[in-house]
Amino acid sequence: MAQHRDKVFPSRDAIVAFIRAHPGKVGTREIAREFGLKNADRVELKNILRELADEGAIAKRKRKIHEPAALPPTVMADITGRDSDGELLATPTEWDEEENGTAPKIRIHVPRRPLPGTTAGVGDRALLRVEKIDESEGTPYRGRIIKVIDHARTRLLGIFRSLPDGGGRLVPVDKKQAGRELNIAKADSNGAEDGDLVSVDLIRTRGFGLASGKVKERLGSLASEKAVSLIAIHAHEIPQAFSPSALREAEAAKPAALAGREDWRDLPLVTIDPPDAKDHDDAVHAESDSDPNNKGGYIVNVAIADVAFYVRPGAALDRDALTRGNSVYFPDRVVPMLPERISNDLCSLVPGEPRGALAVRMVIGNDGRKRSHGFHRILMRSAAKLNYAQAQAAIDGRPDDITGPLLDPILKPLYAAYDLVKRARDERDPLDLDIPERKILLKPDGTVDRVIVPERLDAHRLIEEFMILANVAAAEMLEKKALPLIYRVHDEPTLEKVHNLQEFLKTLDIPFAKSGALRPSLFNRVLEQVSGHDSEPLVNEVVLRSQAQAEYSSENYGHFGLNLRRYAHFTSPIRRYADLIVHRALIRALGLGEGALPETETVESLSEIAAQISVTERRAMKAERETADRLIAHFLADRIGATFQGRISGVTRAGLFVKLSDTGADGLIPIRTLGTEYFNYDETRHALVGSRSGAMHRLGDVVDVRLVEAAPVAGALRFELLSEGRVEPRGRRRDRARGDGPRAQMNTKAKKHPGRSPRKKVRKPKGKPAKSKRGKSWTP
Repeated sequence: MAQHRDKVFPSRDAIVAFIRAHPGKVGTREIAREFGLKNADRVELKNILRELADEGAIAKRKRKIHEPAALPPTVMADITGRDSDGELLATPTEWDEEENGTAPKIRIHVPRRPLPGTTAGVGDRALLRVEKIDESEGTPYRGRIIKVIDHARTRLLGIFRSLPDGGGRLVPVDKKQAGRELNIAKADSNGAEDGDLVSVDLIRTRGFGLASGKVKERLGSLASEKAVSLIAIHAHEIPQAFSPSALREAEAAKPAALAGREDWRDLPLVTIDPPDAKDHDDAVHAESDSDPNNKGGYIVNVAIADVAFYVRPGAALDRDALTRGNSVYFPDRVVPMLPERISNDLCSLVPGEPRGALAVRMVIGNDGRKRSHGFHRILMRSAAKLNYAQAQAAIDGRPDDITGPLLDPILKPLYAAYDLVKRARDERDPLDLDIPERKILLKPDGTVDRVIVPERLDAHRLIEEFMILANVAAAEMLEKKALPLIYRVHDEPTLEKVHNLQEFLKTLDIPFAKSGALRPSLFNRVLEQVSGHDSEPLVNEVVLRSQAQAEYSSENYGHFGLNLRRYAHFTSPIRRYADLIVHRALIRALGLGEGALPETETVESLSEIAAQISVTERRAMKAERETADRLIAHFLADRIGATFQGRISGVTRAGLFVKLSDTGADGLIPIRTLGTEYFNYDETRHALVGSRSGAMHRLGDVVDVRLVEAAPVAGALRFELLSEGRVEPRGRRRDRARGDGPRAQMNTKAKKHPGRSPRKKVRKPKGKPAKSKRGKSWTP
């Protein structure tokens, strides 16, 4: 042990040894507990840990300390090849090489009798259980396949366009393949008709002309845009059909009865949802607290459909739900996690019908803070089905026939309780980004009618805050009962992203001085400074891109965006598997009856589920986004040559990405079309800057563009820039020319070919329509 300021501290070697013995499982708290350090010793311990991190002896991942660049016990990996002995090798799917160096190799151990779903090959993506091994064996990790998530793509997906000779062409649906059509002979068309979505095997390539393919499967007709979501469904292999056994279980299910439940049927719970919602799985109620010790406080009840009663662990419905992970929402359809018999019938909290639910009753103090909570398995009867605008109109003095009788006894207490909760939320100061969300409205024929930005009402915020409270209560209860659960976690931004944000804000003369722990309030102060200014959309976008992506985890490292220490998804088990796990855990923890989490479910097994459903969530988000892009591209396809106003939404070495103001459509302006001079990529300022004129096109700038090309099948647009770039002050241009500016201002040509003149115009091949790689974001 070493002496530090009259305190006995463990030696640096002892700390490192402890961290290596518990990879990814210890933080400052665990180290202090292990070595008997008191609260007063924490500052010195953190200084030692900081020194070790600076030296590269330890690293930090998601608030846990571990060996540098160590892998967690469960990891998603891509199988990249085989070693000299023929064994499969893999690398982690998500790996930051700039921060951690080269991705480590994982040698995959294949048992003699592999379990179903664990047989993989080169090109596949799989969920692995990994362990550190002796690096003298050639690879630092050994892995075991838990489940194959995605098989290697050996076929192309596209739209068949028929030709007079009976053959046709394949128009690929992948943006990266846009414009690269395949020739399909009549004998290889497999009966495909014009407009069919087909999968095709590549059978021949040529040095010139089109490659050839053979139709292997007809997946459905896309004769109209009404079926455009089929492209994303098949491209991302989202399951559409439920297994026969799951459908039989759903049809055989009986409505929940009162036995084993509390009777809440007389409590006037109401559902408040979007007007087009198909399932209603959450209901709310509030009343003033009669307890004299909580004068001015409220009791808030949140009831959630009891999905766990119908979907039992290990049953066919459960297996299908886990494979899906979540429901997927398209403008023209929903691919549900559960069959309609469950999601739209037995678990839909329709007015006047008795329904089973898992409810949480929360006591809210007059300061807006939750004082206590309790969970109950109940039988309820919804008093009304309202939409957000309807509820808000009633509160604003415009009740209708439904909300009029509900105004005083139900709606006013709900809003009064929300006013209290909002006060506590404002004190908590979660990340407050203003990023408008657009919604596509379709005509009866499935084509785009218009794109709107729904107004954010207090009714939305009320439901959102009550659901957050319920989610926190669920996480707190399960931690108190020491049961494993799946958390909803959101890591704080990396030091590199914070540094990049600081450098960007310097260019706007906005201070961003980080001292102490990183908090959402630090970002909110920045957002407040630009509120109402021209730079507001730009700064909101850059702050969003600096954030990590929320995910599911059996390990709790908090939710940075919401500024919460513990958080779990509890409020929507109809459409999210994570919520179903939390419901089962609560039933087990509180002895609430059937459908409990099995005793065999451990932190390790839940970590596997968390990794899998994080992947399915991202799959759903990507599929939904691509479908919106395709619908908008169809909508704009007959407006080639039209001019639009938009905002620069992305700046890359390839060019500028622009988001149109009216539709939210994204398109590319290739860098070769910007002008006669060379444009430097300024990473720090998120801009392209003319080498001679200093004309700058920057992220967030409002610009006018002309639509040059639309590829509806790929959902890609290409624009021509009509606006002039703004010219920066000459003095600052001289500073950059001398090298006094940020290091990222090197132009891309000079980086690749230092010997060439940076002023020489870059000649690039004609670009195809493309779309921005959007920044990572978090969602509660």
